[in-house]
Amino acid sequence: MLFDRIVRPAMYRLAYHDPEVVHERTVTLLSRAGTALRPITKAYRTNDPTTVLGLTFPNKIGLAAGMDKNGRALHAWPALGFGFVEVGTVTRHPQPGNPKPRLFSLPATDGVINRMGFNNDGAQALADRLAAHGKPVVPLGISIGKSKVTPLDEAVEDYRYSLRTLHPHADYFAINVSSPNTPGLRALQDKSALAELLAELRKTGTELGGNTPLLVKVAPDLTDDALAELLEVCLEHGVAGIIATNTTLSREGIAPAEAALASEAGGLSGRPLTNRSAEVVRFVHEKTGGKLPIIGVGGILGPDDARRMLDAGASLVQIYTGFALHGPGLVRRVGRGLAAR
Repeated sequence: MLFDRIVRPAMYRLAYHDPEVVHERTVTLLSRAGTALRPITKAYRTNDPTTVLGLTFPNKIGLAAGMDKNGRALHAWPALGFGFVEVGTVTRHPQPGNPKPRLFSLPATDGVINRMGFNNDGAQALADRLAAHGKPVVPLGISIGKSKVTPLDEAVEDYRYSLRTLHPHADYFAINVSSPNTPGLRALQDKSALAELLAELRKTGTELGGNTPLLVKVAPDLTDDALAELLEVCLEHGVAGIIATNTTLSREGIAPAEAALASEAGGLSGRPLTNRSAEVVRFVHEKTGGKLPIIGVGGILGPDDARRMLDAGASLVQIYTGFALHGPGLVRRVGRGLAAR
């Protein structure tokens, strides 16, 4: 309540109500905090260990990709209660992303619209940062995607480059083929394109001498038939798990007071995704007979939302929009709510 009533309004006033400025300042502050955050670790951390993907997670709550694209604040997130961290989405080539403004906060909706466009420093820069500063004390996932300048028919090599470059540092890779903000990217969810991509990434992983899990992140806007086809490809090519879901192109659930923002291009996240993400998690779990571990993400704004994700078949959950809108207290509430199950 303190964060919602005092801290967040103050942050937005100081940033002239620009959500991207708030985001950037938050990550910068956390990147500089370093060990200064250790005293608060006990207040936010939840000990609720679980083993998924062959990895041990101190709790089931992860930071979703998008918050810390370039891995600048990796040692801060565990202090705020996260049991794992996913960085990126990172691309082979550094890129500025889409023109600003490209991030829109919808507090009445409890949501966010973004069309960031994979703005990041590139795979090599992330690898250099990880080599210099090390990994966090919790499992690290790295989300990789296609560079905007790369033609769709050359996308496989883009992903392979990032996989090779970052392979020494990742505990798992998230294959992002579902962002709505890179032209043509979602076409990689089609059966033949995805089969080619996964076959090459599995081959590359084997050549590198490791068995780092590969997970595919799916869109919430797929039909059941399209999602079922995607899952067949994932099972056929030995994918280790599914991340469900990315942001949506739908505008259902936007509060009337914020209807004017519905015309903004980009993916919608937060409360409008709560039910749909859980539906996709349940579909994946049932369709695969529980063979694929699932990370549930989308619209988790409280312990009940997270519990519904786990009940639907998820093994882990991730938070981004809820953290951005409500602060680290949400991580603590969700973590302790799940630990009390």
